[in-house]
Amino acid sequence: MTLFKTFWLMKKQLIIIIVFVALAAAAIFAYNFFRVLSPAGETMLTSGDLTVAVRYSRPSVRDRLIFGDADQGALQPYGQYWRLGANDATEITFNRDVLFNGEPLAAGTYRMYAVPGAERFEIVLNSELGVSGSQEPNTSMDVLRTTVAVESLPSSVEQFTISMEESGQGMRIIFEWATVRLVVPVEIP
Repeated sequence: MTLFKTFWLMKKQLIIIIVFVALAAAAIFAYNFFRVLSPAGETMLTSGDLTVAVRYSRPSVRDRLIFGDADQGALQPYGQYWRLGANDATEITFNRDVLFNGEPLAAGTYRMYAVPGAERFEIVLNSELGVSGSQEPNTSMDVLRTTVAVESLPSSVEQFTISMEESGQGMRIIFEWATVRLVVPVEIP
């Protein structure tokens, strides 16, 4: 093999390696740039003739203080509006009239949000739909306000999760994030 052929072969291999590295770097950049940090979540449960469905987004803790005082730098300070997730407003749908944490509620779809506290969260259902979760709700459209005790979790839940489980004459809606757990009973009246 001549010196020229050896040089040309090395040059060709170097170009292939450079192209491969550039494509890999572009793929990594695209993944990080376009990935959704708070992916959409849905949960639905049917118990007897009661069906409840929740649409929300699932933010992650990512080494941040989630709930606490504003001066501590908490992501979600006590006493301030929280959309119960991220991105779009969280929406909950009931196929029939229910008792939501013991309070009567008509069948329908509602925007659901919270006002966190150290020992209790206020959970609010609002009739304003189709708006961004970053926009604070029109409180004159609040349909129901109820208070739920905070339960502490033994270990941190990284990604905000809403789940449901059957219970007695209905179900329980469970909210978990960081070390906070809230449980709201939903029953058939």
